[in-house]
Amino acid sequence: MAVTTPPTDRGDTLLPVALAAHLAVHAPQTQWLVRPLWGRAAVGVIGGQPKLGKSWLGLSLAVSVASATPCLDRFPVDNPGRALVYLAEDALPMVRARIESLCQHHRLDIADLDLHVITAPSLRLDLERDQKRLAATLADLRPALLLLDPLIRLHRCEENSSTEISALLAYLRELQRTFDLAVAVVHHVSKRTRARPGQALRGSSDLHGWLDCGAYLARDQDDQLRLTLEHRSAPDPDPIPLALVSRPDGSATHLEVVGATVPTVDTAAAPSLHDRVLASLRKSSRPVPRSVLRRDLKIQNQRLGTVLAELEAARAIQRSDHGWQLTPLEPSGDRSGATAPRTLL
Repeated sequence: MAVTTPPTDRGDTLLPVALAAHLAVHAPQTQWLVRPLWGRAAVGVIGGQPKLGKSWLGLSLAVSVASATPCLDRFPVDNPGRALVYLAEDALPMVRARIESLCQHHRLDIADLDLHVITAPSLRLDLERDQKRLAATLADLRPALLLLDPLIRLHRCEENSSTEISALLAYLRELQRTFDLAVAVVHHVSKRTRARPGQALRGSSDLHGWLDCGAYLARDQDDQLRLTLEHRSAPDPDPIPLALVSRPDGSATHLEVVGATVPTVDTAAAPSLHDRVLASLRKSSRPVPRSVLRRDLKIQNQRLGTVLAELEAARAIQRSDHGWQLTPLEPSGDRSGATAPRTLL
């Protein structure tokens, strides 16, 4: 937390300030929400022409964040948490069907998914009443990710007006800073060719200047769908080839990475879930209940069970009536023939 200046006799006339050295420091593992697709507490746009899968990509992010499962089956969720979504163009049964398809693919029970859907018939981010309602909802739910889809249905502004659009974007930035959450907005791009894909976003150029992260879907000359990423505070990885696929019966629809070529991910930047479980158990001299581990690690119950079973099979941890704990190291001179517990890498 930043250390602010103490109160003065001038009341509220001073803005809170802090020395640079007193500002909070983000460890490498707190940089990303989904690495390297979206930054933690970053605002940005999921962009592209119509019918390319922008909503599928947004929901893929939301489901992965809410369940701590890798997004697009490749990219780890470094900071999982609750997700809140609003899809203005889809009826609620369609929203549920899309989320259920992603749950089927990830082998998740939708009943266990910490993903909330705004069911209001309309949401206008330029109206003070709706701004207050959205802020109150975020204060109540405290999500890690807010997905708004699409931007054109969420306001009555003139999208080419810098004055009107900048006010709307300032409100979204205020939400991000107030509630420390990531905001992903789905938006269309024009057919213009630009040096950077974000420069082709429809409407005011303020939108491109506002974003921390951009994820853009487009088809190349060979009709291959590609995801291009743009980050304010990190290098832009190479484009990712994607395809929207389903099972033969049409279920479990999801976006899938095509081929083995994907952006390089620094696996040392964040500990694996196995390492996080072991680190949590090392902090306690007593057995830790599964419910406490799930709360502290903020992960989906089914995934936690899988990791606990793998660590137990590797003899890194053991279970008792009171919870889980690290397996005690055996003396090197033990004659039982048992081997020392090994860690699962």
